[in-house]
Formats: sequence, structure tokens, C-alpha cells
Amino acid sequence: MNAIDTGMTAETHKAVQMVTITVDGAPVSVPEGSTLLAACNAARKETPTLCWGDTLTPKNACRVCMVEVKGARVLVPSCSRKVEPGMEVLTDSERVRHSRRMVLELLGSSVDLSTTPGIDGWMQRYEADPERHGAPAGESLQRDVHQPGEHHLGDGSVAATMAQPDKVDNDLFVRQYSKCILCYKCVDACGPQWQNSFAIQIAGRGFDSQISTEFAVDLPDSACVFCGNCVEVCPTGALSFKSEYDMRAADTWDESRQTQTTTVCTYCGVGCNVTLHVQDNEIVKVTSPHDHSIGHGNLCIKGRFGFQHVQSRKKEDGGNGR
Repeated sequence: MNAIDTGMTAETHKAVQMVTITVDGAPVSVPEGSTLLAACNAARKETPTLCWGDTLTPKNACRVCMVEVKGARVLVPSCSRKVEPGMEVLTDSERVRHSRRMVLELLGSSVDLSTTPGIDGWMQRYEADPERHGAPAGESLQRDVHQPGEHHLGDGSVAATMAQPDKVDNDLFVRQYSKCILCYKCVDACGPQWQNSFAIQIAGRGFDSQISTEFAVDLPDSACVFCGNCVEVCPTGALSFKSEYDMRAADTWDESRQTQTTTVCTYCGVGCNVTLHVQDNEIVKVTSPHDHSIGHGNLCIKGRFGFQHVQSRKKEDGGNGR
């Protein structure tokens, strides 16, 4: 069959060029244009990442995925550096371990990482000790008010933190900026890479920087359309479903008791896939498969948050389902 019969073009049949590099002394081949992170994954070398997202352009913000390339003057971010033939990559050298330890300690000293997946293992693996920077400072009520000028240094007795009151201004999701590492993933998902709502951006400078709406207004008064795509990409739990937030506060959130079922959203004919997270026979949150060809992990407000009615009848009729 020729290209016309199959609907394929000559470009479709173009052979994929493979690039071979060595990762920790072992050869690995990946398609041309792949990142070092992809090569590390192919070589089964666990590489910690926070700001990297499989549906977003790398931002190189967190710097926890740094690796050493022989001959390079500095460490390079594996999430964005492309492979080149003959590269020799080290993922566990002393330089790499020192860099990751430093990054994890600085993050851990200033940010609440308690709901960040995998963080405990990374802290142990790299012998990171955030508390050596001092006891965490208390909660700040002034982080939404940024004074001009440089950040005012403390006296060194405590470690400055991002701690601030949780922002609960709607019934769909909560913002806990004390857990925010400024990875920019929510900004990109809300902005040019997916939703194009541009409801949030970075406000302030230096350590006073934080994610904020225009003029720090509440989300319902901003350009937010409550698609929840920012929640989907958040790596630390700084953005979470209101249902999850309430269950964690009540100490009833238990992922080990949750099941996940992927189905098709029924609100319209687009065909987005949704993954229902169910605990104790109730939907507690909804995500979307990142490898789905339609949504790539993104949903609208109905697909992501329109599940409450499934439980509402049960609660209203006392459990009879009528």
C-alpha cells in the first residue's frame, strides 16, 4: 500500500534517529531530541523532579534534577537538556549529590513539603537536613502585601518560610501557598500552554515572590474559570480539591483505600477521559490521563469538579437512593 492508500505521508515513514549516550557508565539509546531525564529514565536511574511536567514545557525552576555531564563546567538540568551523541552523564556523583542535598534543604526549610510525593525518600537518600538552617519562622499575614525594595534579612535565629494562611475562597479547590515551591507549572497551565485564562502570575520579588491573582483578589473575582488544570499539575499539594483539603483536616484522607477508575466524561461530546478517585464508595477527586489524545490531562470545570451530584442524592434521602 502506498502513502495515499494509508493516509500517511513520507514524513510519517521517516526513520527515528537514535542517540546513544552513557549514563553512569552504561550505554543507553533514546530517540533524537530526547532529554537527559528521558535517558536517565530509560537507564532506570531514578532522578527526582518537581517542576518538570509531562504535559508542559520545562521551566528549569526547582533544580532538583541536576546531573553532571563530563566536560561541562556546571551541572545541567536533566529535564530540559537534550541528548547529544557520546555524552557521558553522571547521576550520583558527589557534585550531583551535594547539589540535590542543598536544593532539598533550602526547599524543606522554607516550604511545607508534607504532601509532596516521594520527598521523604529523597531527603533520606541525599541526607538532607532542612532544620540545620534554623527553626521555621512563624506564619506571615503580610505575604500578599509586598513592600518595594529588597527583602529584609532576618537575624538568623529562624529560617524564613512561605507560611501563610490557607486561601479558601471557593467550594472547588484550595490554595495552600505555604506548600508552594514556585515551580511555575500552574502559571503555565493557566496561561499560554493550555488554558489561556492568565488568571495567575508571579507577584513580588526575591523571597517575597508568590503565585497571585491580579491585585491579589479572590479567585471568584479573578479571570479564573475553575478548570482545575493548575491543580492537576501542582507537584506539592499547594493546590488541592476542597474535598481532599477537608478530608485531610478531618484526618480521613487515605490514598491506600482509594480506587481509580478511568471513564469518559458525559457532560459533552468532546470525549475527555476522567479518572475517578473513590474512597469509601464516594468520589473524592477527579483527574485526567496525561497520555489521552484529547485532553492531555486537562479538563473543564464540569469534567473536573462536576461530580458532587453523584453523592448529593444519597445524602439528601438518607441513603435510600430515591
